[in-house]
Amino acid sequence: MLFRRSKTQLPDHIDIETDTKAVRIRLKPNPRAQRYLLRLPADHSGPVLTVPRGGNLTRAEHFARQHIDWLVERLQDRPEHIAFLPGDAVPLRGEHHIIIPTGKLRGLVSSGISEGGVPALYVPGAEDHIPRKVTSWLKEQARKDLTLRANHHAGTIGKKIAAISIRDTKSRWGSCAANGRLSFSWRLILAPPDILDYVAAHEVAHLKEMNHSARFWRLCEELAPQTPTARVWLKENGLYLHGFG
Repeated sequence: MLFRRSKTQLPDHIDIETDTKAVRIRLKPNPRAQRYLLRLPADHSGPVLTVPRGGNLTRAEHFARQHIDWLVERLQDRPEHIAFLPGDAVPLRGEHHIIIPTGKLRGLVSSGISEGGVPALYVPGAEDHIPRKVTSWLKEQARKDLTLRANHHAGTIGKKIAAISIRDTKSRWGSCAANGRLSFSWRLILAPPDILDYVAAHEVAHLKEMNHSARFWRLCEELAPQTPTARVWLKENGLYLHGFG
């Protein structure tokens, strides 16, 4: 039995050659999967190929080669990953801010206008700590904005929010639990304010309508009239927001 397992064990990844380079694809066995599935996670961790129960390396490689052109095209179209390093531009509330180190060991991250007249984020501390400091600061800004807008919408419909949490979710911008707890992606602080406001209204509307019925969407638009355009904006720009941090 031990020999059989070692014979069928998959490697962590495969490399598929193209005309210009080799593309590394991580293999992820999933006994519940019904088929092979190739995808690009929003966190920029690289392509992943789900291998179903009964799958093997030969079939995985064949499936990857069949879809390599699609994958290369997606990789080329994907926005560049911004790691929050000095000089990077961060779309705080939809407006690009340049990250500028203050050169000071202590202090708080702050926003302002640079000597060149452009919006900037001033970040203290060692340069290798700047990405972490910027991310933490953005999460706190997201918490403030989302708490403000969610409480406003909850007051409008006479509902109470049990708690608000800020996370780095990959598949959704927000969620509402049956117990009244709301959760949001911190990346909403990178979007224009009306987009963040829509997501806050969307989750608050679930406090009254725990569904996506026509009645729910009417309530959502009453709270946030920009709902139709905001939904389109998120579909078109969601991948862009996930390219930061």
